[in-house]
Amino acid sequence: MIRCARFAPLSLLAFAFAVSLAGCHSTPDQSAANSTPATDQSQDQAADPASANLAPIGNATTPSEPAAAPSSQAPAAQSSAATADDSYGEQPAQTAPQPPPPLPEYQQPPAPADDHIWTPGYWAYAPQGYYWVPGVWVAAPYQGALWTPGYWGFVHGRYGFFRGYWGPHIGYYGGVNYGFGYVGVGYQGGYWNGGHFDYNRAVNNINTNVVHSVYSRTVMNPTTVTRVSYNGPGGLTVRARPSEIVALREPHAPPMHAQLEHEQSARADRTSFVSVNHGRPEHLVLEKPLPADRGVKPVMPPEAHGRPAEQRGPAEMHPEHPAPHAEGRPAPHPAAHPEAHPAHPKPSPEQKKKAPEKRPEDRKRTDEPH
Repeated sequence: MIRCARFAPLSLLAFAFAVSLAGCHSTPDQSAANSTPATDQSQDQAADPASANLAPIGNATTPSEPAAAPSSQAPAAQSSAATADDSYGEQPAQTAPQPPPPLPEYQQPPAPADDHIWTPGYWAYAPQGYYWVPGVWVAAPYQGALWTPGYWGFVHGRYGFFRGYWGPHIGYYGGVNYGFGYVGVGYQGGYWNGGHFDYNRAVNNINTNVVHSVYSRTVMNPTTVTRVSYNGPGGLTVRARPSEIVALREPHAPPMHAQLEHEQSARADRTSFVSVNHGRPEHLVLEKPLPADRGVKPVMPPEAHGRPAEQRGPAEMHPEHPAPHAEGRPAPHPAAHPEAHPAHPKPSPEQKKKAPEKRPEDRKRTDEPH
């Protein structure tokens, strides 16, 4: 009995060591079977190809958690990119006295063809109140274009809608979880790969007989899944990250004409308004995709030309397109470059003295044919 008791601890240790080895060998197999292991979130972002949708920020580090929520007062100007206010200094295209309703739940229509980008549905505002703009697939306006959705944010005591845009990386959209890869930060629904867009079929409705460039990676939401549709008091408290501010300062293009017309069509539909549908629109998505405008070229934001972002408005961001104001006012034409039409310098007093005036007889001789 004494001899058995003496060797019992050694037997237990050997058994525990064997179990731990079995667990270590089974972990990779379990990870392969499950595409969403807990360790995926702690691994390097390079493991997820869609991480390329976020702009590189050099030596700056993206915080693991969003920064503090915007104040209910008008946000003060911040010098740090990590704490910049959610409006980036832009002017909202629409304003409303109350926040938008929660996002409705809906199914995504199948992707119609290669190189189409999903643009999620959103609430827009008119004098009659909020109305729903259905989600729709849109042909990419140019190779490498990604869609940053618009969002509602609280600024200067009202709720303002800041329009989305096309660019090489995903910018800030208020932390709103629109679904289908737009989880509040970045876009995990796919990425551009060798001139073609690869779709993540784990979050998109993909028919492989129609769309061929696909992969599958289960998306883990960085924040709690919620249907809240705005950023501000009583809503989301996510603030812009450095990579999202970098994306805004890159060349980008505003919503295309087809997208603006799509919004106007929703406004003309009486059933789209909350006053009629009570937050449950009848037409949640548009089955037919939207075409891309021709000749869309991203432009640099004004601060790249020496003008601070705090002084720009939507029309100044994209001067070649009409400003998407609710009033429908077109954007002013951009001023001509001064170097294109140089002004004639006025002669100095010394130059006037050196240049004698022509006498009448000299003018006559000059006018006579030789």
